[in-house]
Amino acid sequence: MTEMLFRSDPYARETIGTVVAHTAEGGIVLDATIFYPQGGGQPGDSGALHWRDQILRIATTLKGEGDQIVLVPAEPAGLPPVGTALRQALDWERRFRHMRVHTGLHLLSVAIPLPVSGGAISSDKGRLDFDMPEAPEDKEALEAALQALIDRDLPVTEDWITDAELEANPGLVKTMSVAPPKGQGRVRLVRIGQGAAQIDLQPCGGTHVATTVEIGRIRIGKIEKKGARNRRVNMHLVD
Repeated sequence: MTEMLFRSDPYARETIGTVVAHTAEGGIVLDATIFYPQGGGQPGDSGALHWRDQILRIATTLKGEGDQIVLVPAEPAGLPPVGTALRQALDWERRFRHMRVHTGLHLLSVAIPLPVSGGAISSDKGRLDFDMPEAPEDKEALEAALQALIDRDLPVTEDWITDAELEANPGLVKTMSVAPPKGQGRVRLVRIGQGAAQIDLQPCGGTHVATTVEIGRIRIGKIEKKGARNRRVNMHLVD
């Protein structure tokens, strides 16, 4: 099992870890990591591992068997031996942009309160596919509404509920195509706003900024028709 340090502190840029296994494909498994594994539309983290006088670049991070998280080297190279204590250094700029985009997409699902059938995140933009027969009539108004939510500087926090509690509250799940992670006994919820100012609460395993204002300026890009009842809305980071 790999301890998921990105859950407890998504702002951690460096930490120490110990190699506990190698995969047959040449990946590295640590006892604990700040590297987020690809999932939920969010790309796996990249960065580097440092030990002794050696540096190994990490191209991406994936989910492995069971609760393992696998760091994938950028190119074939000698791996740090099992038992090696090393320093993990995240490509922070890339990760932080993923956090900004991911949180922005949560708000996009508030600005467009319709079921979501898919989504994807990159360091420059993100998109959500909505169960929406017709595109929004006023893209500029949608952009202004989304930016207004961002500028409210609302806190982004997490909570946990049991699998049974989630099953009893199906309205929490906005995504039609991706089921929230269950089977561990509890599910992580991401909350935007508090108390009477709460505007969103949904299951999510990704990384997010601490407050909506950190998302910065956004732009609504193309709104594409992807089926009779499917409209893809693209959201870009301006800076």
